[in-house]
Amino acid sequence: MTELGVTITAATITILVLEYFRRRRFPFPFHGWMGIASLVAAEYLMFRGVEPIASYFTPIAWSSYILIADAAVFSVSGRSRLQKAPPAFLRMAALSIPLWLIFEAYNLRLCNWTYVGVPDFWPWGLLGYAWSFATITPAIFITADFVQALLPFREQHPWKISSRAEKIIIGAGIACLALPLLLPQHVGTYLFGLVWLGFVFLDAVNHQMGYPSFIGDLGEGLRSRFYAFIVSGWICGWLWEFWNFWASAKWHYIFPIFQHEKIFEMPVLGYLGFLPFALDCFAMYVAANAFVARLSKKRI
Repeated sequence: MTELGVTITAATITILVLEYFRRRRFPFPFHGWMGIASLVAAEYLMFRGVEPIASYFTPIAWSSYILIADAAVFSVSGRSRLQKAPPAFLRMAALSIPLWLIFEAYNLRLCNWTYVGVPDFWPWGLLGYAWSFATITPAIFITADFVQALLPFREQHPWKISSRAEKIIIGAGIACLALPLLLPQHVGTYLFGLVWLGFVFLDAVNHQMGYPSFIGDLGEGLRSRFYAFIVSGWICGWLWEFWNFWASAKWHYIFPIFQHEKIFEMPVLGYLGFLPFALDCFAMYVAANAFVARLSKKRI
């Protein structure tokens, strides 16, 4: 199944590259070339087992990817998170760590994955985890930026969701998050998929609070952000698993179903989880960023 994974990953990247060359309007920025150079060098050194690159390949690869994707966004649209709003980008990277740690907390009980090969001596193992987790939310957002730049979606008729429907979404999301923890551990471990779905409920909360949300977009006839994040989940999911498969320090999935049908380290059906996960990343970051902003104003 590894060959199938390589084929799908290569096809996905090929489509993005071809669309990029069709739509680019500005020169590819220097930080993008830096990303390409660092990714190529990291791949070369990782396959030869050169330390510390082999152990830190995942965060290096994703940091390089973020540079490349952001540069591609600028080359197509003239916008760049890294160039125009570096403080906001750094805040996103910082918030990405505690946001991912929420999923790690679930994993302590539900035991869906484990890490191998991570340096266990202080503080370098902690650095590897923190650096890797800091790339997750930025990668999802910048990939969504790239998708929106390549595939501008037309506005459509508004699709308004009633207040009652929003309450149902919130209730269902909370139930999805609570059920795997309330059930016995040997049952809950089969239900980690509910966690990937559950945090989408925050989008309804964000909408009710007046923050950016997919529900708000749909109510105005805007589909582009929603579709872009779905596609971003697909792209990042395959890249996460592709790079993880070859890395020295990596994760293994240990949940008790679908283990006999894997592409890279991920059971085949697990790839569907990356689609709602991208929506989770958006909703969780919007909520967390708004919370931090409110705290900052209170301190002032």
